[in-house]
Amino acid sequence: MRIDVISIFPGYLAPLELSLLGRAADSGLIALRIHDLRAWTHDRHRTVDDTPYGGGAGMVMKAEPWGKALDDLLTLDPAPDDRATRLIVPSPAGRPFTQADAERLSRESRLIFACGRYEGIDQRVLDHFAERVTVEEISVGDFVLSGGEAAALVIVEAIARLIPGFMGNAESLAEESHHPGCGLLESPVYTRPATWRDLEVPAVLLSGNHAKVADWRRDQARRRTAERRPDLLHPSQAVRVEDLVDGTLRDEGAAVVRMATAGDAAELLTLQRACWVQEAQLNDALSLPALVESLDDVRAGIGAWLTWVVRTDSRLVGSVRAGLRGQTWHVSRLMVAPDLHGRGIGRWLLGLAESAAPDEATRLEVFTGAASASNLRMYKRAGYRPMREPFVDAEGREDPGVVRLAKPRGLG
Repeated sequence: MRIDVISIFPGYLAPLELSLLGRAADSGLIALRIHDLRAWTHDRHRTVDDTPYGGGAGMVMKAEPWGKALDDLLTLDPAPDDRATRLIVPSPAGRPFTQADAERLSRESRLIFACGRYEGIDQRVLDHFAERVTVEEISVGDFVLSGGEAAALVIVEAIARLIPGFMGNAESLAEESHHPGCGLLESPVYTRPATWRDLEVPAVLLSGNHAKVADWRRDQARRRTAERRPDLLHPSQAVRVEDLVDGTLRDEGAAVVRMATAGDAAELLTLQRACWVQEAQLNDALSLPALVESLDDVRAGIGAWLTWVVRTDSRLVGSVRAGLRGQTWHVSRLMVAPDLHGRGIGRWLLGLAESAAPDEATRLEVFTGAASASNLRMYKRAGYRPMREPFVDAEGREDPGVVRLAKPRGLG
């Protein structure tokens, strides 16, 4: 990759010659050139700015020096195709720079950075060269710097470290914050000694159990992202089984489990539709009650069944209901938001509903779709076994696509 940086303060870009960037330049992996914009001025004062048309505070960088500089870079040292060159203009008015942009730009063959100062570069420079190269105005954050040099340093390093051969261990890139594969912030890191100033390294990292270490890192990454960057991950998505507490013991940030009220009905309806779409697809049954119920039906269900809901950070993320019919405690409508699957929350809710069975209940019963493999596995692990009796719907019709499962009370 060829990188040119134009600035009126070329010394500001000296850090590009240090560390891994310097090594990459020395090895030829990156061809890095720093240019002084004033080299393209011809007056005694080497003027690069003037007052803005229309009035106002500050100065604007003149078009002529920039035009000559870019003409020379594109003409005297041309790329095979100008369109393969990208002109990057760091600007607080630009599009936000992301890791995805770094990935994309790391695959380009040539980048030219135009580091503006004062109120910016005369817009005609960008408009003129947009007919010749691809121009991108990029912002590194919602704040203002004195010039584009600091932003250029940030962008160049973010791009260069993604070029194959730049990093000593390329695998380390996959575990970093903002990696496109996970979209999370990186988990906390520790090194020797195991104890420092009475602070201990988390025991799981010393356990040697790679699966548990990986689980811990994923959980910590979710929690850190939800706390610090809710724009990337809603806080509710960091919930774990360990966070589920009774509503009377409410802790800040914990998931709260309580009995449903009529005020939960609208969110329950939304959640059950989100959860039962996959069930309908698996079992080829688009008329499942959970999908076709109305809001009034859900409200009626809250009144007819004991219904628990899980809330975290104001979001309803799970629910289960149960009721006694004869001597059988029926557990149904077990659901967890799709983005929270695989964390044991469904199994915890099942146990909660089971524990509420009254003394007269001698058997627990659930049902699910015959093609719902994950549900069947969970219920079997909880001690349920298929029943011989068929499932009969509310209209008295047998449905071979539904499996009834039961277990004696007190088992598993």
